[in-house]
Amino acid sequence: MTRMNEMLSRAADRTVNVVRGIREDQYGLPTPCSEYDVRTLLGHLSWVALLFEALARKEPMPPEDNEPEALETRVRGMVEGWSRQEAFEGESPMMKLPMTVVFQMGLGDLVFHGWDLARATGQDYEVDPETAEAMRIYAEQMAPMARQNGVVGDEVPVPQDAPSFDRALGLLGRDPAWKP
Repeated sequence: MTRMNEMLSRAADRTVNVVRGIREDQYGLPTPCSEYDVRTLLGHLSWVALLFEALARKEPMPPEDNEPEALETRVRGMVEGWSRQEAFEGESPMMKLPMTVVFQMGLGDLVFHGWDLARATGQDYEVDPETAEAMRIYAEQMAPMARQNGVVGDEVPVPQDAPSFDRALGLLGRDPAWKP
């Protein structure tokens, strides 16, 4: 659990730093998630953080509320929610999945959307090797189901010897070389 919390904390710090670097004049820029511009993705990620905090605390699903201004506070709440051992125990009543899988989904949203926002706004987003490998494994396991449910696009071919995070991006329908 400690290593997972450390990965989440590092991802939260990286993503919050990217969010702090976004200027208001960049809100309309496209992102690697074609259905979102920067502002819409900020709002989506804000609600996702609120949702995954509620899931960690085994609380009812919060109403959808895409408030970009609340993102940093909500990301910190998400990290705090997953800092407790009991957050990882059992199954999510909302999602009918083991809580360890729910955690991976939340970590993935934070990492992949953090990368999306960094790419869209010309910022760096370096993922540490441990998180990159965890995201590659997660993407290998979840991409087929996510693709079937229309959550991610078609796989983008990435060389087998590419870095782990690039392979994870490709599995989830993102081009690691994407530029606005």
